[in-house]
Formats: sequence, structure tokens, C-alpha cells
Amino acid sequence: MNWMQVEDRAKADDRCVLPIGSVEQHAYLSLGVDMILAERVAVEAAEPLGVPVFPVQPYGMVSTFLDFPGTISLRLSTYAALIEDVLDSVYRAGFRRIVVVNGHGGNTPVAPVFGEWLDRRRDAQVKLQDWWRAPRTMAKVLEIDRHASHASWMENFPWTRLSGVEMPAERKPAVDLARLARLNPADKRRLLGDGNYGGLYQRPDADMLAVWAVAVEETRQAIAADWATGRADREG
Repeated sequence: MNWMQVEDRAKADDRCVLPIGSVEQHAYLSLGVDMILAERVAVEAAEPLGVPVFPVQPYGMVSTFLDFPGTISLRLSTYAALIEDVLDSVYRAGFRRIVVVNGHGGNTPVAPVFGEWLDRRRDAQVKLQDWWRAPRTMAKVLEIDRHASHASWMENFPWTRLSGVEMPAERKPAVDLARLARLNPADKRRLLGDGNYGGLYQRPDADMLAVWAVAVEETRQAIAADWATGRADREG
């Protein structure tokens, strides 16, 4: 879209979507898994509604993985300021109902920023949609295989794999999460090894596409419904 199209769209429908992700280790998968999935699920969910999706904010808060090369982390203060600036910008463009589609669990501490921002922007609404752990999506994951975790099969989609990289065939034992939480980044790397938290590294694409279909539909519902505005949307 160009700026004129954005201006017209915001006048007709004040909803927009902001995907946020992370650049971090995902074992044998792309470092960009979280940003790739957040943007893709947002685009596929929003397209039939005609709701614009802004480009993904790729970097998040991921200090826990800083000893894995390629990981990029922002401080909480930096991230909070960045998110506020982005929200202010889309608000200035005319958008008042904003869905933040999050692809990285480490970003969730920024949630209180939305509350503070909404105190200053009382005619706006913000939804935080953690797409992968939304109820129906996570239920589908667990229906397929209850052993699902970071950098395991549940993040291994055709569009997060790297060409020529073979996946281990075995099921990795689950990591001790309580122990992991109290370690520094160097010790976390030693405990995790390749970075997978436990489970299979890959499942058949039919399983992944089944999860994806649920995730797209659930994200679409978050964009379309449950806005406390009293207005009817043609698309929603």
C-alpha cells in the first residue's frame, strides 16, 4: 500500500494488524521463525477481511539465547519505547482497533505497555494475540503430539525450514524448564545443546498444515470479532 491507500483505508475501517516476532535460535530451523510465522499468520488471517497488516517488527526480547550466534535481543526499556512509538504512529494514521499478533513468548512482558498506552488513548483498543498458544491452536497442537516445545516440530513449517538442513529423526527428551529458567545464557546453551526444548524435530506436513489452518482462522476471529465499539463492520 501507499500512504494514500492507508489514509483511505483507515477512514473506512479503523482496524489494523501489527505482527511482532524475534530473531533467535530455533535449533535447525531459521533464526527468523518467530517473525516469519507472526507475519504470515497475520497476513493470511487479515486478507479476506481487507484489514491492513504492517510489516513485522522482527526483533524482540530474547536475552536468554544471546550465547547462540545470530540471536538479537532488545532490552525491555528499548522494546517498550519501540512498541509505544509504533502504536503512536498507527494511531496518528487513523487506526483505533489494533491487533498485535505476537510470535515470541519472550515479548509478552510488554503487555503492560498496552495498558499504559490505552490510558492515554482512550478511544483506541489493542488486542494481543499470541497466535501459537491461542486456545484452539494449542488444542490442535496437543491433539497431534503433546510433546511440543520451542524449536521442535510445532515450529517446523515448510516456510521455516532451511534448504539442505537435515532434521534429527529422534525425539529429544524434554528439558528441565525450572532449571533452565535460573541459568545464565552460557549455561542455558550448554543445557539445551542444539536449542530444541524437547520432542520430535519434524512431523508430516499434513500435521503442520492442519495446525496452520486452525491458527489462521483463530487469528482471523481475533481481528474480526469482539470489538467493544457498537459498530458493525462489513468485513467482520
